Amino acid sequence: MSITIEQGAELLGHLRSTIATRIVGQDAAIDDALVTFLARGHLLIEGVPGTAKTLLVRTLAGALGLRFTRIQFTPDLMPSDLTGIAMLRDPAKGLEFQPGPVFTDLLLGDEINRAPAKTQSALLEAMAERQVTTDGVTRALDPLFTVYATQNPVEHEGTYPLPEAQLDRFLLKALIPYPSREAELEMLAHHEAGFDPERSGSTLVPMVLTREQALDLRVLVDSVRVAPEVREYITSITRATREESTLSLGASPRATVALLRVARAAAVLDGRSFVVPDDVKDRVPSCLRHRITLSPELEVEGRSADDVLSAILRRIEAPK
Repeated sequence: MSITIEQGAELLGHLRSTIATRIVGQDAAIDDALVTFLARGHLLIEGVPGTAKTLLVRTLAGALGLRFTRIQFTPDLMPSDLTGIAMLRDPAKGLEFQPGPVFTDLLLGDEINRAPAKTQSALLEAMAERQVTTDGVTRALDPLFTVYATQNPVEHEGTYPLPEAQLDRFLLKALIPYPSREAELEMLAHHEAGFDPERSGSTLVPMVLTREQALDLRVLVDSVRVAPEVREYITSITRATREESTLSLGASPRATVALLRVARAAAVLDGRSFVVPDDVKDRVPSCLRHRITLSPELEVEGRSADDVLSAILRRIEAPK
């Protein structure tokens, strides 16, 4: 390993502050995006239109100096539109594979729930195994391949709900709310100074990390220590969701592993080589909210997944 925890924390602090110059007032979403990348996961971002979901991913890609591809998901999008297609360019050579947009580093899937199930399934293989299979041939994706997908909570017409299997493949689900008054005023000041997110050039930020440093940071996460009592705490939380009467579906064993991964990444983000209970507790909502299903009675009452998770966290005592 070529970097220490202290060096990693310094790099990540610079990365975080660089992104925050463009994404104002959404610190929690920025941290979720960074934790997802460090933990080799994928992120589902939900928010109303105009809350900088796309800009967040574009800015992250620029700061990391990685290849970035955006796909607008639509009902007529085909699996080959993602993975690629075999084309006849030279009759002497026969069919040649033309890679699709999934062959990138950071893939932004805008409005992912507008694509039909068949297309979503094609993306599922890429997310789960970082490879795609076309015409019987399996092709590996880049080791840094990460999906950041967005969905709009207020537009339901023409959408296809993501199946539980695909939701479970997203390491975190980030919620982007409206910004505070102060943050919105700061945005106006940025625009008055010439910043325009609709012009691609204006969204560019300095590259903070090299590709090698990004890979090193992921290796650093794997070295973070997790005490037995913290592992017990993680297991108690996910198992409690399966025993919760207000839930019709609890968190899977994959969710238990995911909570461990994000806790280790959160520790690196805070400059520690070990996980503390707050690393787990703080990530429970974003890690589990999309992996549990409320009972119909609770939905009628207007309760949310976060409400149930907060109640579970209050019942389970964190280790000292």
